[in-house]
Parts: sequence; structure tokens; C-alpha cells
Amino acid sequence: MSDERNHFYVTTPIYYVNDQPHIGHAYTTILADVLARYHRLLGIPTHFLTGTDEHGQKVQQAATQRGVTPQEHVDTYVTRFTDLWQHLDITHDDFIRTTEPRHKKIVQHVLAELFARDEIYRAEYDGWYCVTCERFYTEKDLDAGKCPEPGCHKPVEKIRETNYFFRMSKYQDWLIEYIEEHPSFIQPDFRRNETLGFLRKPLTDLCISRPKTRMSWGIELPFDPDFVTYVWFDALLNYVSAIGYGVDDTQFRQWWPASMHLIGKDILTTHTVYWPTMLHAMGLPMPKTIFAHGWWLIGRDKMSKSAGNVVNPMELAARYGVDAFRYFLMAEMVLGQDASFTQEGFVRRYNADLANDLGNLLSRVVRMTVSHFDGKIPSPGALATEEKYLQEVTVAAVIGMRDAVERMRMDQGISGLAGAIREANRYLELRQPWALAKQGPAARGLMGTTLYCAAETLRMVSGMLYPVMPEKMAVLRAALGCTAGAPDYTRLSHWGELKVGTPLQPIKPLFPRISFEQASTSPEPKSQPASSSKSGKKASALPEGLISFDTFGSLDLRVAQIESAEKVQGADKLLCLQVLVGAEKRQIVAGLATSYAPEDLVGKQVVIVANLAPARIRGVESQGMLLAADGEDQLRVITVEPGAAHGAKVR
Repeated sequence: MSDERNHFYVTTPIYYVNDQPHIGHAYTTILADVLARYHRLLGIPTHFLTGTDEHGQKVQQAATQRGVTPQEHVDTYVTRFTDLWQHLDITHDDFIRTTEPRHKKIVQHVLAELFARDEIYRAEYDGWYCVTCERFYTEKDLDAGKCPEPGCHKPVEKIRETNYFFRMSKYQDWLIEYIEEHPSFIQPDFRRNETLGFLRKPLTDLCISRPKTRMSWGIELPFDPDFVTYVWFDALLNYVSAIGYGVDDTQFRQWWPASMHLIGKDILTTHTVYWPTMLHAMGLPMPKTIFAHGWWLIGRDKMSKSAGNVVNPMELAARYGVDAFRYFLMAEMVLGQDASFTQEGFVRRYNADLANDLGNLLSRVVRMTVSHFDGKIPSPGALATEEKYLQEVTVAAVIGMRDAVERMRMDQGISGLAGAIREANRYLELRQPWALAKQGPAARGLMGTTLYCAAETLRMVSGMLYPVMPEKMAVLRAALGCTAGAPDYTRLSHWGELKVGTPLQPIKPLFPRISFEQASTSPEPKSQPASSSKSGKKASALPEGLISFDTFGSLDLRVAQIESAEKVQGADKLLCLQVLVGAEKRQIVAGLATSYAPEDLVGKQVVIVANLAPARIRGVESQGMLLAADGEDQLRVITVEPGAAHGAKVR
């Protein structure tokens, strides 16, 4: 987040109004909220936009089934999102609905302008149509005769009709050149490469209309009243219609170009191909960055209604607290990669980071200050080696969090702040102020220094965690006697800002521990545990060191192809690998850095344990284990002979 920026404009996708909000919707919106809050913390003018996509065939069909008009239908269903964002403490500056007059006016304005310049033309179209995605596909695009979109794969129908088309194909060469010359435009890099791969095939023109005889619920074309606008051409324009394009030039120039479009990886093509070509045809500059994050998985499966494993964010936030839910989502996902949600993982991180470390540190500091210093911040003495080390760790964590936000590695920044809190707890164990209290006046000075330093760590870390957990950190900071409201970043990056004599306030535990028994009644979909044998009977005892055939058979060994590799920051031996396992992309952390240069691994076909529970290694999620053998002073990965397809089962 460079200080010379004159604005920060962040957007989420506008969510499909028929959807039931799930953890994926919550994640994107909380991420945008956290980014917006950090930029406001830095004093950068910020605008945060979210909203709902309310046109299209599925909305029309759902309204008909309910016996209401489409407008009545969307007016009812939009509250599921507005209520959730209020509950999750989302601080959006604007919420746009594509049925609003301000949006319709701009869509028609853009359509009329592009039509007048021959960027839109009428033609007959013969192709395959997916009602779910509301998109046309050619024969070669289909996947086994079904919709090729990830997570859809539903049957398509053959349609032949007259429509209007945007001359998207004429901008293919320009778009390739722009992406190659602006590496920050599409992030992470492998999503950029994915878009460039898509653009290696000839780009077709984009169908931007639907005849009213087939679908009437949409924005009418200004040049042909028999047609309405294709939902994607309509929806993407929300990013400019919401900030005054075509209406208020001053406001529009203040915020455009967008600093960050946050999207899920499933809508990469629409945002990195359709949207840039539309903007270019309109004569507008490109957004600075389009960032595609991964999916939240349940175990190793994508959430879907058909699988019955959709996690309801309302239930989770109600059960564990909004701030704990926000913290888990931000700390757990490596941006760009898929992340796995399990109740066990949530409870483990909650108890370790929040209940045991942060909550326990606050409780100790406040309790002992109240008991031995009349509840007021004590005066610190000269800092010895131990205090200076805690100071260095804390300041580095604060600076590291700012850098992590800039690099879109929220997980690393939060990990550093959690590390500072752990260090403060270790520092208390070293100094043992509870023991110093028994030594009388001679030890009072060191005891005061100890409590001051621990409280100062809490002040700095809580300020940097304020955008992630605004409610709980406000309570924590009030207990330390800090000024109410958002913290001053300039004070957060300097040690020693706590004022001696400031009264502390005793508070209840911020994060009461959660037992696994409490979590067992959680809303998480449960998968069936693997039994010890097919019959379900208890396996007979085996000689020590041996496993049963059933135990071995429970291992899912697969061929994987390494797509990319990079060193894990701060870990000399670890590499972070992106691998393909059939159609699935995974991330695996492996201790190969002393045996292989990252580039030497790319392209290798290796063997992984595919059904190993995800684990975090140095703050990076690993979704499986790569098999390797001991060599002479180094490891050798186990590879397979040419001809084996990645994803193939190892038997």
C-alpha cells in the first residue's frame, strides 16, 4: 500500500441475488472490508463497493415459480445479503443493485454509445446455451457435452436465434499485449497465465443480448426494444455505474481506475477478458489489479448445494462470534489458493491464537496491573536484552502486516502478529511477574517494566488487528485505556506510546475457549469416517510395525504434475509447490529446498498422498504430501515413467 496513492477503490463481485450466502461470499466481502479498513487506517481515501446481480433467466424462472414479479422476488431475496453484511460488520460505502435506475441508465448509455460506433452488431447465432451460467458455448467448448464451467457441468441446450454481439475479438491482440506489459493487472501470477492461455485460442465476439420472447427480465436494449441485455454485460458495468460514470465526472475521476477487483477464480474469464475489452472499447483505463482468490473447500470438496456441504456464515458467526469468524477466514486462506474449512481446524486456530495467546495475555496483564499497580499502566525502567527483543519482534510484526497487505498475503501478516503475541507470553514466562510480586519493593521496578512491555505489545498488535476484528480489538484497546475509535497508524508503528498512569479496565475473557465437544453440534456437514475394515468390524491385532491391507488401501496415492515452485518465506528447507492432480489444482509444502532449485521441479510428475488432511506448515497450507526418498545428502522425489496421466491412482 504505497502512500503516494491518492485513492483506494476496492470491489467485490456483485452476488447473484438468488444465491443463499455461503462462506465463499462472506470471505470475499470480509477480505474487501479488511483491505478497506487498512487503507482507511493509513489515511488513504477509500471507497468499498459491493452489491447484487438481479437480472437473468434464473431470476425470472424463480419469480414465476413463487407467483410474484421478478422485481418483487429480488426485493425479497436481496435482504439475505444486506442483513449478512450488517451482521458481519462490513463497512461498504455503497451497495449497488443492478435493478436500480442509476445502473440501468448507465448500461443503456454504454450500449447506445457502442452501437453507434459499430462496436455492437446484429447477427444470427447457433450454439449451446447453459441456463445456469447464462452463457453460450461452441461445440468444442463443451466438456463431455455439458457446461465447461468449473462447478457447473450441467446439461446445455441447442439454441439458434438472432442476437446482438460486441466485437470483443478485435481486441484480442491488444489484451494479450496489455496483460504481458502489466504484470500486476491479473493476480496471482498463475491466474494471469491462465488468462493468457485462454487467449491463445481465437477469441469470439460476445453475445450481449437475449430476445424478450425467451427472457424478458433484463435491461432493454436502447436500440431494439425486442431484446434485453445479457446479464454479464449488464453486471460488469456496476463497477463504473456506482461511482458516477456518465453522470458525475468529478466523482468518477476520484475513484476510477479501481485499485482492486476481488473475484473468485470461477469468474476469472469474465473479469479478465470480457471486462477489459469492454472498458477499452469505452475508452476507459484498466483497473490496477484483478485478484482471483481460491475456493473454500469442505475437506477436499468444493461446496455445493447438491453435495449438501454448504457452510452458512450466519450460523458460524452466531456460534463463535463475528470477529473470530473474520479472523479465521483471513488467517487460514493463502490468497489465490484454495483453503479447507473444518470445524477441527477452526477450533484449533481459535483456541491457539485467540483464547490461549491473545486472550490469556490480556487477562494476565490487566489482572496483575489491577492487583499491583492500582489498575494503572506502570512506569517502565531501562529495557534489557529481553525487553528489546520483544520490542523488535513486535515492531517487525506491525511493519510486516502492512507489507503483507500490500502483497495480498494477509495470512502471513496475521501469522507475524500472532507470533508477537506468543513472544509476549514467552516473555512473561521468562520474567514471571507473579513471582516478582512476592519479592517486595526491590522487584517492583522490573515487574512494572514487564507489564508495561506486555501491554505495549497488546496495544500495537491489537491496532493492526483492528481491521480484522474491529469489535473485539476495540474492547481490548479500551481495556488498555486507548482512545476510542480506529487507531492511529503512526502510533502503532512506534514502541512506547502507552501513557504511564493510564487506567486499565477489568474485562471478561475476550475469547472463551471452545471444546471440541461444543463444536460437535456445529453446522459443518459431516463426512463418514473410514472404518477399520469393509465389514465395520474391529481389525485384529497385528505384529508391531505391520499395517493391515485395509489400512494401506485407505491411502490415496496419486500422480501429480508440478506446475510451479517457490521458496517459503522465512523457511530455508521448504518449497511451496502448485501441482495438478487431474482437473484439480493443489498446493503442497515440501522440504526440498536444499535438494532442488524451484525451477528444477517444474514439469516433474511425482507421487503424492492425496487424502492426507490439510495442514499448515510455517503458516502455509499444504494439501497433501509428496513422496521422496533419501539420497546421498539430499532428497530425491519419486517420479513416474512418461505416459502416466496426472491424477492417475498409484496402485
